[in-house]
This record gives sequence, structure tokens and C-alpha cells, in this order.
Amino acid sequence: MTTEQVLPKKSVWQFGLVPQIIVGILLGIALASISKEAGQAVAMLGALFVKALKAIAPILVFVLVASAIANRKIGGQAKMKPVLVLYLLGTFLAALTAVAASFMFPTTLILTTAADGANAPQGISQVLTDILYKVVDNPINALLTGNFIGVLAWAIGFGLGLHHANSTTKKVFADISHGVSHLVTLIIRLAPIGIFGLVAETIATTGFSALASYGHLLAVLVGSMAFIAFIINPLLVFLTNRKNPYPLVFTCLRESGIPAFFTRSSAANIPVNMMLCEKLKLDEDTYSVSIPLGATINMAGAAITITVLTLAAVHTLQIPVDFATAMLLSVVASLCACGASGVAGGSLLLIPLACSLFGIQAETAMQVVAVGFIIGVIQDSCETALNSSTDVVFTAAVSQRQ
Repeated sequence: MTTEQVLPKKSVWQFGLVPQIIVGILLGIALASISKEAGQAVAMLGALFVKALKAIAPILVFVLVASAIANRKIGGQAKMKPVLVLYLLGTFLAALTAVAASFMFPTTLILTTAADGANAPQGISQVLTDILYKVVDNPINALLTGNFIGVLAWAIGFGLGLHHANSTTKKVFADISHGVSHLVTLIIRLAPIGIFGLVAETIATTGFSALASYGHLLAVLVGSMAFIAFIINPLLVFLTNRKNPYPLVFTCLRESGIPAFFTRSSAANIPVNMMLCEKLKLDEDTYSVSIPLGATINMAGAAITITVLTLAAVHTLQIPVDFATAMLLSVVASLCACGASGVAGGSLLLIPLACSLFGIQAETAMQVVAVGFIIGVIQDSCETALNSSTDVVFTAAVSQRQ
């Protein structure tokens, strides 16, 4: 990579991207508070930013993964196993935390609103089958639809094929990946403007008054996610590399969690996470695979959402729950969360699967889903921020291990 290519990436962080984003947040709140019409008028800025990130993310993942494998260092790929273990363990511990929080602070709901037009999966087997179909999706279609499981699979295959190519071909592909990374840098420079539009639109169209009646439910959800972010994740990082975990955790929450909170899209945050990994000087062979993989299976926030809302329905209907059933719910929620990215509607539409463990009818379960959509402006933002920032936390923990 040339010096000219490196300088833009340094300058984004040198001039303080996060402070600029905070200014954009404050300006968005101020504009929407002064005039709802003005807040809605700048909504296009946020929509364009998110669409640009979503558009570039599949291409970025494909070229980085293929290039990293084609030019791979043997040691880098060996780190993927512990990262994968942390992903799965973190998701399961998140589900357990949600179970404990739901029993300590039981929540009841008023189930009167149906969720129209939702298409929930009928079983875990369907979720797993959908994931397998994603793996063998047409590579062009995978790029067009943002199917990151399929993009990863084809990128790995393409990279393995290029591994036997001559050095000139490998260098060309590496240059392409650097060029795409540079394009991502330019898009991320626009984050303060994009988040300004997103915040203004949210405050202008939704506001937060409608969330007041769901304050207790939101407190359990957000509290559980905060416990994972500030207690469980640091503990797992410390056990992995025996270093003080909080500088890393706070860095990831600030530089990955904040953009993810407002874009509410793990896919859109993949380029942000890639750049953060580069800033942290992590092994590219590892993070080029672990970050897009984490966006599909590292779903602690989704596990919490599924578990808390399911147990809220259980408490509302006064269904008794024993310890064994609670543990089974944790396992099911973890599996559902890992498949959330393969189902339209994300984690909320997997709630009926968990509800079926307690014999809750589908019609009632879909009313719980409707509650999830109502609080989604907070729930989905916090869920995405936790999921996305944790991808970098665990990748860095393994990469920095001595």
C-alpha cells in the first residue's frame, strides 16, 4: 500500500471522527426539537449514508477475505477458532443473563396489538436450513442482497483458488482490496452528516413519548445488554489475554458502538469495524474473516431480545417456568440469535420460536413481536451497538493474546 493510500485512513481518526459524530447527534436532536418538518427533511442524509455503507460492505468483505486468503499467512487463520468460541460463548452467556434479569425483574405486557405482515420461521430446523441455503447462494446474488454468509463462503473459495496464482495476480487483487478500503474511508468520513440525518428523522417521526409505557421492559433489555458490554465481555477478554480489558472495550463501544447504534445495521457497520481493526493494528488475515462472520453469528444483543420478550410473555400469561426449561430457553435463544441475520425482520421474528417452548400460541407470540417493533427505536439500536462492537472486542482480544 502506498503512503498516499494510508494517509486518508489516518486523517479520519486524527481529526476526531467520534467527536464529529457526537456533534452530528446533538445537531440532529436540536433540529428535530425545533421543527419536526425540518427533521424529516434531512432524513435523506441518513438514508443515503446507510445505503452507501450497505452497498460497499459486501464488496469490501469479498475482496478483503479473498485477498487475505490468497496472500494468507498461516498463523493468522489459526486464530479464528478462539474467536469463534468467544462468539458462541458470549451469545450463550447473554441469553443466560437475560433469563436471570427477567426472573429478578419480571415484566408483564398488554397484548392487544397484532403484528401484520410478519413471516416468522416455523422451527429451528428452518432457521438452520435457511443458513445452509445462504452458503450456496449464487455469488452475484449474495453480493446484491447483502448475504454475508454466502459472500464469505465464495470469498474463501475464490481466495483458495487464487492462492496458487502467480505473485503478480495476487498483488493485483491486493491492490483492489486496498482501493475498496480507500473508498470505504471516504464514505465513513460522511458519518457525522449521515448520523445527523438519522437522529433528526428518529426524533421528528418517532420521538420517545410512545416508549414511556414500556419503560420497565426497556430497562430490563438495556440493563442486560449493558451488563454484557461492561461485565461479561471484559471478563471474557481478560480470561483470553490476561490484560486490562476496559481500554479495549471502551474504544470499541465508542468507535464501533456509536455508529452502529444510529445506523441500526450490523451489515452497514462492517466497514467501520474493519477500519477500527486496522487502527488497532490487528492481524488482517483474522479480522477480514472474523468481522463479517461476527455480523452473522455473534448476536448477544439478539439473544437478550429474544429471551426477555419471550419471558415477558410467559410472565404475562402466568406460565410456570422451571430451571431446566430456562436453560433450554437459553440454548434455543442462542441458536435463534445466530440465525437472526438469515431471517427477514431479524431477532424479533424469532421470538415465536422461543415462545413455542412454553406452548404460547402463534397469534399471542406475534403480539409480543408487535411490542418489539414499538420499542425497536431503542431495542434495535442497543442490540446492534452491542453486537457490532463485540465483534471487534473479541477479535482484538484473540489477536492481542501473547
